[in-house]
Amino acid sequence: MAVHALHSAPVPVRALLRLGKPRVVSLIVFTAIIGMFLATPALPPAGPLVFGAIGIALLATSAAALNCVIEQRLDRLMARTRARPLPRGEVTEPQALAFMTSSGIAGLLILHGLVNPLTMWLTLAAFMGYGVVYTIVLKPRTPQNNVIGGAAGAMPPVLGWCAVTGQVPFDAWLLFLIIFAWTPPHFWSLALYRRREYERAGVPMLPVTHGERYTRTQILLYTCMLSAICLLPFATGMSGLVYLVSTLALNGLFLAYAIRLYLNYSDRLSRRMFRYSIVYLFLLFAALLADHYWRLG
Repeated sequence: MAVHALHSAPVPVRALLRLGKPRVVSLIVFTAIIGMFLATPALPPAGPLVFGAIGIALLATSAAALNCVIEQRLDRLMARTRARPLPRGEVTEPQALAFMTSSGIAGLLILHGLVNPLTMWLTLAAFMGYGVVYTIVLKPRTPQNNVIGGAAGAMPPVLGWCAVTGQVPFDAWLLFLIIFAWTPPHFWSLALYRRREYERAGVPMLPVTHGERYTRTQILLYTCMLSAICLLPFATGMSGLVYLVSTLALNGLFLAYAIRLYLNYSDRLSRRMFRYSIVYLFLLFAALLADHYWRLG
């Protein structure tokens, strides 16, 4: 019956693409590509660059689609997610599963055959960590879901580095640490102003289980930790003054948001911090790239 439904229903291409969370995937691919450029003193070879980015994008899309399939009941309960293709009925579950499977297999084949096997296995582990471990095991059970599950989301620059060199040295893990520390304040600022939705849906996010004040304290602490971690690339000689000046400015503003949020909370401020956190990560990795080539020039 599922096969018949899949063949009889028209294929909603745009809705399927939205199922793969293209905005999230674009940030994943961006940080992976930065990892590729930082992995080599010159320009990375075209093959690993292009096929690595495509393979990582396809597997990230597959993991996002799996997340949407698993959470479709929850998505219907929340204003933030009820417009996704599955809750709106724009995509059938068999279509979503076929899209998830085909994009995942294509990504695996590209990474294994045109990049290197280690990148394939690391990418598979990372995005299964998001699609399965985070979504099924962590999110419904612990308010630390995005801290523990953040390890999967922090992997893209490591994957990009591995795609070019076939190795994952210490410098690649510094990039991992930056995203790992960035994830809690990024996500908890969203959870704060969406806390009532999470509470109604029965999801144990930190503002629901421990309250708004505690969450604001944790955001401030993690933002301080992030600011310190961001100094490591300069301290280890991985980056230079261009990055140092950029990270001090970007983290100064991030800390200002966290302090203001702690002292005088409002949903509006929390929303602004969440939006800034996305811009922050993009600019921080762009600064790493600019510094890399500034020092080479």
